[in-house]
Amino acid sequence: MKNILIPKTNLSKISVFLIWLFHTCGLIGILYIDRELFLQTTPFNLSMTFILLFFNLEEVNKKVIIALTTAFVVGMIAETIGVNFGILFGDYEYGENLGFKIFGVPFLIGINWIVLTFITGSISSLIFKNSVYLSALLGSVLMVILDIVIEPVAPKFDYWVFSENKVPVFNYLSWFLIAFPIQLVYQKMVEKKENTFSIHLVLVHFLFFSIFIIADSAS
Repeated sequence: MKNILIPKTNLSKISVFLIWLFHTCGLIGILYIDRELFLQTTPFNLSMTFILLFFNLEEVNKKVIIALTTAFVVGMIAETIGVNFGILFGDYEYGENLGFKIFGVPFLIGINWIVLTFITGSISSLIFKNSVYLSALLGSVLMVILDIVIEPVAPKFDYWVFSENKVPVFNYLSWFLIAFPIQLVYQKMVEKKENTFSIHLVLVHFLFFSIFIIADSAS
């Protein structure tokens, strides 16, 4: 695992450096400089994260495109149903800091489904190298855990907000049930999985939101 954390190529080194730089600057800016100003850069941050992930893929072929498209389309459909009908995730709506919306759902949410699927799927495939189903299961669990970490921060960042600020338990169950088939597609379609960038990005996500939760609760 130690060697996997060390970027090997110049592209990987630059990409890992940039995601740590973006999130470190963002955290400092949100906590100590100008929260609203730095939160407005969220669409840029998410877009750059996806671009860096894409260029760090081991290969881009028809199967990989299918995995990318599946994550985006299924994620957007689920979110559209959730926002407009109050089912799947609960009664919630998106704020303004995630950019332009399609039927009430930010386009970048679909992109985020791709990013989360690929980085968690990559890590889970390292642990369960010989089992597509166990890898998909672990990848889905990791996606739910990431959602749990993000949820307390989301309303404060004007990402999304649940009715009465209460996240229903079935939100996480729905996340898992939707993530699992997407993870299965990823595990079966993406044969050469990128690891280094994915591990760093998962670590960045956990640290970014966890540190904000701790700092915000202490203030």
